[in-house]
Amino acid sequence: MFGYLQKLQISISLYLFLCISANAQTKVNIEGTVRDINNVPLPKVSVLLNKSQTAFTDENGHYIFSNLPEGAEYTIRFTHTGFEPLQQKVKGNRLDVTLVPASSQLQTVEITGRTEKGYKNTASFIGTKTATPLKDVPQSISYVTKELMQDQASVRMGDVVKNFSGVNQFTFYDDITIRGFRINGGSTTQLLNGLRTFTGFWKQPMVNYLERVEVIKGPASALFGNASPGGTINRVTKKPLEEARKSLSFTMGSFNNTRVLADFTGPLNDEKTILYRLNIGYENTESFRDLQFDKNLVIAPSVSFLPTEKTRINFDAVYNKSNSRLDRGQSVLYKGDLYSTPISRSLNATNDYLNEETYTVTASLNHQFSSQLAFNLAYLRTGYTEDLLEHRSANAYAVDSAGTPIPNLVARQSFIRKKNPSSDNASAYLTYSMQTGKISHKLVGGYDYATSKLPPGASQLTASNYQLKAGGSAAYNPAKAANYVFYNYTTPDGKVISIPKPNVSSFDITKNDNKLEDPSKYTYVVQNSAVLPSFSSISGIYLQDQIGIGNLKLLLGGRFETYTDRPNYRTDSVKKVTQHTFLPRLGVVYSINRNINVYGMYTKGYNPQDAAVQTNPLSGGPFDPITSQLWEGGLKTEWFNGNITANAAVYRIVQTNTLYNANEPGNPDKMIQIGEETSKGVELDVTGRITANWDLTLAYAFNDATISQSGKSDSALVGKQKPNAPKHQGNIWTKYTVPSGPAKGLGVGAGANFVTERNVSLNTAQTLPGYVLVNAAVYYQVNKVRLQVNFNNVTNKTYWVGGYDYIRLFPGAPRSWQATISYTF
Repeated sequence: MFGYLQKLQISISLYLFLCISANAQTKVNIEGTVRDINNVPLPKVSVLLNKSQTAFTDENGHYIFSNLPEGAEYTIRFTHTGFEPLQQKVKGNRLDVTLVPASSQLQTVEITGRTEKGYKNTASFIGTKTATPLKDVPQSISYVTKELMQDQASVRMGDVVKNFSGVNQFTFYDDITIRGFRINGGSTTQLLNGLRTFTGFWKQPMVNYLERVEVIKGPASALFGNASPGGTINRVTKKPLEEARKSLSFTMGSFNNTRVLADFTGPLNDEKTILYRLNIGYENTESFRDLQFDKNLVIAPSVSFLPTEKTRINFDAVYNKSNSRLDRGQSVLYKGDLYSTPISRSLNATNDYLNEETYTVTASLNHQFSSQLAFNLAYLRTGYTEDLLEHRSANAYAVDSAGTPIPNLVARQSFIRKKNPSSDNASAYLTYSMQTGKISHKLVGGYDYATSKLPPGASQLTASNYQLKAGGSAAYNPAKAANYVFYNYTTPDGKVISIPKPNVSSFDITKNDNKLEDPSKYTYVVQNSAVLPSFSSISGIYLQDQIGIGNLKLLLGGRFETYTDRPNYRTDSVKKVTQHTFLPRLGVVYSINRNINVYGMYTKGYNPQDAAVQTNPLSGGPFDPITSQLWEGGLKTEWFNGNITANAAVYRIVQTNTLYNANEPGNPDKMIQIGEETSKGVELDVTGRITANWDLTLAYAFNDATISQSGKSDSALVGKQKPNAPKHQGNIWTKYTVPSGPAKGLGVGAGANFVTERNVSLNTAQTLPGYVLVNAAVYYQVNKVRLQVNFNNVTNKTYWVGGYDYIRLFPGAPRSWQATISYTF
């Protein structure tokens, strides 16, 4: 028995030994080193083995997985902040890899296209000049993506801005208010791909070539130089993609609207080191407004060259040719109501014209010296030409012999103008990321220089006022009535009266009085103040640090700015006026948890007064420069696994020394300077995808923008709401697409936007009523073909988007529709 037990013990021991030996022979280690493109080891890289085991690289970039079964297949995924993720299969027992900086790190100005789809956008460059998640930017940034623009059939900027909280149209033109402060495309305070530019002001640019439109709220002066305290608009153009995509679309609709769009992108070589994109748009449309039309051609090519993993070069161009008439708005009866004339009535002559050409050319370079250090260089040239003949109101009603306004006659004037302003913007800066213990830093330091120039050769002829017996024209003076030419006029009630004869015929707004006019019969004066040669420049040195300490992120920045104007440019009496200022920017973001960030911001703004106004002897200047301050705080949150963002902001903006037109009869150039304006309010923005087939965007803003100190103006203005700045404004838009079944591909969209009552000027009681507009759409996607019909202003609401006064009102379009068919291949 003992011998049997001894043999059994030996057998078990031998079996265990063989098992251990066999097991030892089937266990292996897999290890390697992770480096960046400069062969520098990367610590703290997350290394995931077969989606089950996780390790992190040490300070030497080394990782190891131990005691793995031999002969099995292994796949490792490497992820690290600021680098493209990498996944590879393991061959043998060692895998060394090189991580490439993420495309967002390689392009501080965007060079390759955004790959996200839908209404939500995750990161932006406008807030910090680096690729930063929007939730980590301590300032409110609103945006509209190309997908939302497509679903709403947006054609122009006015169609886009209704989606932003706190943003409202001021006129028909490229002219809006942000948080109660006006900006327009005619000044170089707008941005294109983060660089200063301008548009022609009179016509809103088409949006077919844009990836998205962004608004950074509050003064952005610390990064981009002088800007509106309400905010700055940044238009981001579509960039080339590494995958081939082509699309064509054709649209027709109300007001004889026809539009054709094309978008082509992809690689130009097998290595995908040269990428291209070409957007083309053509539009031919009439309007609900009498005599108005638009013919637009947009050509927007873009090429990206990626010679190495470290270097990216991009060229962008946008050319826009526009033929139209300039619409100065609707006039109503003197002391009458808004509904006394049709919203279709314009004061144009049938031979008026506005021909414009605008071009922008951008070249940008990014070089990644290391995973920490990058250099960015960009240059933007903007050019514009204008050729104009117009008949418009003289901002007054025609008068009788006693100088009393005639209720149905609007006095007119005529302009003939040619000009070709331009601007240049060059920007160079370095970004550097570093770690000091547990504190991370993302440093930005740079210099930019921008000029705005109107060269000699521009001219404007103005015909206005009343005819004199001795020849020429002058403003009417009843005390010297014997000096003027009179004619008999029959009033609407049949009474014949003698009234002074205008230089340019007056317009009877009770009837369609548009006709061919003969400008050769007018007496013109050269209006030099409008087109004198001008030159101004802005340069700035700035430094910014984004500091990360655990859940806390700080933004510390400052800019030293130099402004230079050259009054009497290109004349013997040219002067050089230089101003300097320092603009701080302080922000903080704290992550309460993975879904909620709370932030706060303080920044300052500075704007010198326009040189043309300062040097105009009729303006009442010189005027002090404009200064502003912003205090803002809020929440930035993400829900449903990051698919929905919900942000809230509370702010207070104070601006001093703003200029407003004095509306002084006989002197349209006279300005008044307000002592202080205060804008305070609350904004809410919700954007994203509720389910895979249900998209939503929602915005609301309460804005109390008033004159808080009168300064050199009438003290009665204190407490008055600023022009075209509604207290309440908001919108909602949602789209749902059927994912399966017989109705698969069918989608519906619906939304509304509202604006409350607004003032149209400071020194009158003229107001515009609030309104609610309802819009809808139907979509059907079948394979590569998409059918879409949009219905705007479904209830046919009569409303006005803005205005200067009751002679210059800007009504919105009545009920309309657009049908689009697009093909993607």
